[in-house]
Amino acid sequence: MNLQTLFQDFNPSKFLVYSCLLIFTLLFALRLDDVINWNYWVIFLPIWFWKSAAILGALMGSYVWWRHPQYRVEGEGYVHYKAMLICLALHLLLLMFELLVCDKLENNRHFWILVFIPLIFISIISIAICIWSVKHDRSFELELFCSVNILQFIFLALRLDEFIIWSWVVVFVPLWIVMCLALIGVLYAIIFATILLRSNDVNPEHRRTSVNSAVAYSFLVVPMLVAEVLVANKLDGDPKALSFVASISPMFLSYLSLICMAFGSKGGNHWWFGIRKDFCHFLLGACPLLQEYGNISYTLQSDERDNPDELITRKMEMSHRLKSYNPEPRVIIPKLAIEMPD
Repeated sequence: MNLQTLFQDFNPSKFLVYSCLLIFTLLFALRLDDVINWNYWVIFLPIWFWKSAAILGALMGSYVWWRHPQYRVEGEGYVHYKAMLICLALHLLLLMFELLVCDKLENNRHFWILVFIPLIFISIISIAICIWSVKHDRSFELELFCSVNILQFIFLALRLDEFIIWSWVVVFVPLWIVMCLALIGVLYAIIFATILLRSNDVNPEHRRTSVNSAVAYSFLVVPMLVAEVLVANKLDGDPKALSFVASISPMFLSYLSLICMAFGSKGGNHWWFGIRKDFCHFLLGACPLLQEYGNISYTLQSDERDNPDELITRKMEMSHRLKSYNPEPRVIIPKLAIEMPD
């Protein structure tokens, strides 16, 4: 295991988001099954931690931006800082939606359509943000997810308020369309990886990358689709349906896949918390003791053809050779001779 290779492209932002979503999904499913009777404000603690980290990181980045004007001319510093502000605005709107959801679940004081207004607004502006991100070569996972699910959010709000009395399988039709497109992408990745494996003119690194991508996307999309089918059956009141925890359990595999993929993603915005460098470089600089461990590579490979007794005998022979090696002394002649004065 090479620690430097493992953390070379680590994305701390994605790791934090997916870890918080994993914990929140588990707690929310346990609350729906009445396994735990905690307050919903406590159930949403992972979400509050995620939003607090995003807001604090943006504030610290803005402080460094305005405190040190010389940093603004470093490469694409202005684009990175603008991307951080856009992400902060989306997180604030998403935080507003989550606060309204908690208040609705606890007090039931307003309609669900009012709760979903910030999320619908995010979906509308995410279309323009996706275009800007493509133009400036920025990632846009959250924006893409919101923009393609705008119709799904509207259907959910109307169904929860019982303005429409459709089956949940029908309500999830926009989601089924998105998942079918994702399955087509997974099939394409599998076929492409198979072609590269059979080709002899392809770099082995490219083969390994394509296979890893195909496996990762398969573990991401297929369990998520299974979980959505089980949840739809549960909401429709199927007597044979599983509990919410059992229904949502395949999605945990998707979250684990996303967490693992965070170690292979490129680094996020360097202006979060004002570190202005990759997270691992910042961590090694802040903790010098980790540098020694990060420069050590461990291998678990062993040659099965070598017998342990043979290895011991070989080491002993090598040590005897080193002890018996006694080179002949050589005469050292000075390079310069100082002549006596006349």
